[in-house]
Amino acid sequence: MAAAATISVDEDHFCCPVCLEVLRDPVTIPCGHSYCMECIKGYWRKTEHKSGYTCPQCRRGFTPRPALARNTVLAGLVEKLREKLRDAEIQEAPPDKMIEVECDACQGRKRRAVKSCVKCLASYCETHLKQHKTHKLTDVTRQLHKRVCNQHGRLFELYCRTDQQLTCPLCVTDGHSGHHTVPAVEERTEKQRQLEEALRRSKQRSKEKEKELRNIMKYLKRSAQAVEEDSEKICTKLLRSIERKHCEVKELLRAEERAALAQAEGLLEQLDQQTEDTRRKEAELELLSHTDDHIHFLLKCKPLFVPADPDELPGVDVHPYFSLMVLRRAITELRERVNDVCDRELARISDLIKDEQSLSAESTSPVPVCPEIVSPVKSVDQTQSEPKTRADFLQFCCEVTLDPNTANSYLCLSEGNRKVSTCYESQYYPEHLERFSGWAQVLAREAVSTRCYWEVEWSGSGRIGIGVSYKGINRHAGSTDGKLGCNSKSWILNLSDGHCTFQHNKTKLEIPSPISARIGVYVDHKAGILAFYCISPRRDSMTLLHRIQTTFSQPLYPGFWLGLGSTLKLCSILNFTA
Repeated sequence: MAAAATISVDEDHFCCPVCLEVLRDPVTIPCGHSYCMECIKGYWRKTEHKSGYTCPQCRRGFTPRPALARNTVLAGLVEKLREKLRDAEIQEAPPDKMIEVECDACQGRKRRAVKSCVKCLASYCETHLKQHKTHKLTDVTRQLHKRVCNQHGRLFELYCRTDQQLTCPLCVTDGHSGHHTVPAVEERTEKQRQLEEALRRSKQRSKEKEKELRNIMKYLKRSAQAVEEDSEKICTKLLRSIERKHCEVKELLRAEERAALAQAEGLLEQLDQQTEDTRRKEAELELLSHTDDHIHFLLKCKPLFVPADPDELPGVDVHPYFSLMVLRRAITELRERVNDVCDRELARISDLIKDEQSLSAESTSPVPVCPEIVSPVKSVDQTQSEPKTRADFLQFCCEVTLDPNTANSYLCLSEGNRKVSTCYESQYYPEHLERFSGWAQVLAREAVSTRCYWEVEWSGSGRIGIGVSYKGINRHAGSTDGKLGCNSKSWILNLSDGHCTFQHNKTKLEIPSPISARIGVYVDHKAGILAFYCISPRRDSMTLLHRIQTTFSQPLYPGFWLGLGSTLKLCSILNFTA
């Protein structure tokens, strides 16, 4: 479909040749010239008795009088031209210049209106204004009907904040009695201030979200690069291992070759010796065959008849050849098994990636294989100040997964070990020394030894605890000593509906701040900082719940405890959106 063309013409092209103004209700006569409807009618009324009906420009005559019909295409173009002219006048006119509005009573060429009548809801020029002197007049304005109260016929001067609508002075006592009303100019000032503030906040949120998304992009790039480097190292080690095994196999082949060749050379020497004995006997027989002494012949030929012992003849052993064939078959089978293992493992890796992608689409995330949480921002100065905004915190976001070997038997893990819920029946878990047996608690698989940040969502009717712990916490104590926050090796934030406390070494601290369903945890291991934040439902702001600064002597593990009926989920990095 061809693009619409824009034709630029001057105002003169749309002027009536009679009144020299922009065409109004344009009509086109048979000769092709266009005029205002009233202008051509007036011209013909004056000339019909003298020259008949002629064109004012080309003087072409028409008999009978042509029927006049409005040229709708030309009228549309003229109307667009008028709109452009009005817009240009508004832009070029000074702020205090009066708005030009045409008189609603003028026929033909419209004059400029000087006042608007509130009663008639129309605007009039000086000539037509005389008969409206007794009506209520106001400064000239467009669309006057929208500025007048339909009930009382008076101009809007007030604004009712209770009903959120414009009112006239009479409406204050009729229908808006007791409402909060203010002058329209005051409400305009307030609305303008609110709009400017809303635009400012929207712009600020857009900047923060852009910064957050850029940080996430940096994290994704660094993570992909780290995985690529790790895979390169693993594949390099695998290739080196295969090369070493290849060298061992070649050395084994050479050793087998040397043994077989040594055996063959020994057999060859034996054959050479037997061949030499045979030649000697042939020489002796040749000498005896020429003697005439029959007695001497008979005495000497007897030793020549002694046959060779079959056991003394060298035997050819084909065992080395068969050994090489067996080795070759074993290597071929090894190659096939390695190919099968590689194909199977690559397929498994591909399935894992697909599963992780589907989990990310469902607000879950993959199970990381890294044994330690490390902030993806490697280049950030560890001595710099603490993060201030959520976008700053997300620079240090870390993947956290739950360790099933530490989960209490009344906890059920799901969604790639990123979600945990309490259950009424004991789950079957294998025996493990690190499993909590006395309390419904679980630790994360990864250790924190740098600056890290993660977020947790919780729900349900029971209480929960979110915190960190040393690995050496007592796992099997039935008393409170084994509970997170009730010893010197753990720090915990306890949450329930409308209630929040921080606990360490059995010392509790009430936190009056409001809480939400999402909690952020920030750790700076080197600086000894542990902080908990309340994330707003829109995820565009954070409120500090509690912060401590101490000295951490060991790596920290994120830890959690759950009351009956509670659920807790570790938020995926890729779903950290404002």
